[in-house]
Amino acid sequence: MTIHHKPIRERIDWLLELARRHTDTFRSPEAYLARERYRTLHPTAIVVLKCMDGRINIPVVTNTPLGIIQPFRNLGGMFDLGWPHLGEVLANHVQRMVNEGRRVLIIITYHFSKGDEQRGCAGFNCNTEAALTHTRSIKQQAEQIFGKGHATVYPIVCGFETDEDALLFHGMDDKVLDLSTVAAEQVPSISQYISDLYPDMPEQMKTDLIRLIIGNLDWIGHVRKTSRQLEITHREWMICLGRGFDFLHTPNLALIIGPYSPILADPICKAAAILEANMSAGRIPDDGFLLFASVPYEEIGVDRARAELKSHFLADYAADVIRSDFPKLAEKMHRMTAVVSWRSRELNILQQSEPPIKV
Repeated sequence: MTIHHKPIRERIDWLLELARRHTDTFRSPEAYLARERYRTLHPTAIVVLKCMDGRINIPVVTNTPLGIIQPFRNLGGMFDLGWPHLGEVLANHVQRMVNEGRRVLIIITYHFSKGDEQRGCAGFNCNTEAALTHTRSIKQQAEQIFGKGHATVYPIVCGFETDEDALLFHGMDDKVLDLSTVAAEQVPSISQYISDLYPDMPEQMKTDLIRLIIGNLDWIGHVRKTSRQLEITHREWMICLGRGFDFLHTPNLALIIGPYSPILADPICKAAAILEANMSAGRIPDDGFLLFASVPYEEIGVDRARAELKSHFLADYAADVIRSDFPKLAEKMHRMTAVVSWRSRELNILQQSEPPIKV
């Protein structure tokens, strides 16, 4: 019996335990030392823009310690750097990295399945070409913000093939390096391949990108030796709004909406419609769903207080939208608000509520 079919209260308890284990792993001495050593050897800061799909776990598929890669996740992997909040958060993060003397690699991803088109990105109706076109437009926006010289910030487009977790790197003149096709004898030539794709990439950044590539090649080899079920059916039972959901990398578990778009009602309605359809089709129990708002904070005091206020606002806003457009679904809504310490990844629950019991 998978977690998707258990009663809603058991699913929520399972979720909290998952978050606790993630926190324990992240702040363990071994994990802390691994991050420090990694940053010393590979100083390039890495940002990844990706879909909320739980299959897309870049740290795992590149064998990178937790906390190194800064993720930006959104429903359908759709972003616009003109969105005020997204642009500010990204620019502030880049500025912090530059102040530390680090360059920034921005990896803009789309995903697809080579085995079945229907395992592709639902946000683009499984149209890989449309998803690729969108990521290219984000790359152009990043270059407009940070410059086309690429001396400090280098945005690249990267595909993610979900059957084998293989990365595809798109470079100059429509060249593509598909890691699923790289044979063992070609690995020593990876540096030359990267130079062909990105001739103006700084040497240290190229070295750090190659480390990600070697990690992915090792992971692809591992996947090919492993028998695993390819998840294709929507079974989500959560709507997550905000940031700090790094622990949610289970396929078809949650619909994650980053708080970036100035029009939040639209993705909230799309997510609610998916949950309603999941219940109607019997893919998940119809005893309830979870609306989960989370906001990270860096410092105690004012920063945390503001995060708490924002988390409550996001939950209230989403709940109002669902009650207005999906009144029947709203009767089954469990709510949870939280804040996340960005330094320790500790999830602090602020408030939980259940729907009223009908008499």
